[in-house]
Amino acid sequence: MRATTLRFKEPLLSFRVVDPAQPSDRRLLEVALEAAAAGAQVLREQFRSASLSVHAKGRNDLVSSADHAAEAAVARVIRGHFPDAVFLGEESGRSGGRRDGLEWIVDPLDGTNNFLQGLPIFCTSVACCRRDEPVAGVVHEPLTGTVYSAVRGGGAWRHESGNGAGERLQVTARTGLDGAFLATGFPFRAHAALDLYLAAFREVFLEARAVRRCGAAALDLAHTAAGIYDGFFEFRLSPWDLAAGVLLIEEAGGRVSDLDGGRDYFAGGNVVAGGEGVWQQLRRAVNRHADEARLHAVDPAGGVVA
Repeated sequence: MRATTLRFKEPLLSFRVVDPAQPSDRRLLEVALEAAAAGAQVLREQFRSASLSVHAKGRNDLVSSADHAAEAAVARVIRGHFPDAVFLGEESGRSGGRRDGLEWIVDPLDGTNNFLQGLPIFCTSVACCRRDEPVAGVVHEPLTGTVYSAVRGGGAWRHESGNGAGERLQVTARTGLDGAFLATGFPFRAHAALDLYLAAFREVFLEARAVRRCGAAALDLAHTAAGIYDGFFEFRLSPWDLAAGVLLIEEAGGRVSDLDGGRDYFAGGNVVAGGEGVWQQLRRAVNRHADEARLHAVDPAGGVVA
């Protein structure tokens, strides 16, 4: 797999100084771009293939041979650069022994159900966290070739296929829920939380202009960073759904939090995101029906993988 080279229209912002013995955040982004491209190529080749094998991880929770092949492709690239890297993948779990505070968090195929049904809404998500904070992240849409990327302190960018010069991302400036175009996802692994979710959804739905559910949280977060959506909320996601998208939104000037306004979204899997005005009103609307304590009371496990 040849390394992906992207050009940027503007100079990148300054990067944080890290231990000279560790790779820079910029270097981590370069590897994330290459790894995501490798995973995306596998998905592009196997989309609507008759040779896919599929099995159930749980009720209505499917995994395919494409998920496994894409994750293996991503891991090969990362381990080619960092052989002992700590790697958390949706399909393979956590592995690796590197003790430098870095962890790669990967969803090789976000939107598996869409992929298996032939619905062309899915992506590969790759992020690297330094001491539990995302510092480099990529969301790659295999069919369009669109790549969303961010590095801590360097902004968030979108690169369209065939156009190496990136476009700087900015969340929308909408001031509240009135007229907002939002995205969400259903808590399909956490049925015990459904009543809380539906109560929150009802209030949000009645205030916003429209709410979409496309079935790929990493892509929803990227689209929020890009200003396509004004905001996003979902319950009981996993770290690989969130890591790259959280960084994209923050670097695009947005806000991301758990239901209580804190930063424990990796622990609980509950997230509210958007531009400042929408995030404020969306979080309050959701929190009136579902805060972290109430959600934990009805669904302690939450389907979140530690």
